[in-house]
Amino acid sequence: MAAYDLAVAYRIYPKVAKPALGLPLSHDKLQLADACLRSFRDSLGTLRVRIWALLDGCPPEYAGLFARYFDPAQLTLIPLDSIGNHRTFNRQIDLLLQQQDADLVYFAEDDYIYLPGQFRSMISFLHSHHDVDFVSPYDHPDCYTLELHRQPKCLRVSDNRHWRTANSTCLTFLTTREILRQTESTFRTYAKNNFDASVWLSLTKQAIWNPLQFARYLATNRWLAKITLKTWFYGWRQILFGHRRRLWVPVPGIATHLDVNALSPGIPWKSMIESQAPPDLAEDMASFRTSGRIH
Repeated sequence: MAAYDLAVAYRIYPKVAKPALGLPLSHDKLQLADACLRSFRDSLGTLRVRIWALLDGCPPEYAGLFARYFDPAQLTLIPLDSIGNHRTFNRQIDLLLQQQDADLVYFAEDDYIYLPGQFRSMISFLHSHHDVDFVSPYDHPDCYTLELHRQPKCLRVSDNRHWRTANSTCLTFLTTREILRQTESTFRTYAKNNFDASVWLSLTKQAIWNPLQFARYLATNRWLAKITLKTWFYGWRQILFGHRRRLWVPVPGIATHLDVNALSPGIPWKSMIESQAPPDLAEDMASFRTSGRIH
């Protein structure tokens, strides 16, 4: 039996991403990161979690955030020298494949707010259905508006929640270590300058077969055309010879990416971010420094 329910590789860096500008706390990345991490901890509930924090160019206070919310026995801090988005994702793959603590693995980014106590439902859904390869907590608005996603979807009710298949998502997701091992080479193309959407499309094999649709993209939306080209350039082996994978998302979402123009619909996320603001953060970080737990 695995020692933990879930292994998490959580990557964080000390700058506010442009899409988050305009949201509550976006003036201060440390406060925003604290709100996100606290919501993540609260969403996990009683799950037994082993977590690796990839601190990419972060000052010591960011290590203090993780020490604030996770027990030292379950936490490993990994300082990195500003290696960037693509390389930190590769490090997540390395860590989650090498660890022996849990069969379920979770890729986490630092700019997500979660609903409290809801994470377990993703695990239950993955365990309950044989056709669930990946689960994202984020119900991306693009799924309702972007031509790339205008294909038939599967809808399922499980554990008093609706779930829907998706063509693609971002790089915060749940899967098993075995499925990650099987799809490792596809995910590693992200570090070779592939798009996250293109990685997912090569795995789900959706929205990439219609040449007339691609011609329309060339005429009306060069960004979608570029996504399609990269999907085939980096993923042709997976598309032609690999298994079709199913990606599922909850409706409404369990979390949202902090993009002011693309918040997961149906939840008052802005007020949730405000409610997560810790008034005692500066005092707590000072105490971590004094105690020697931040170096």
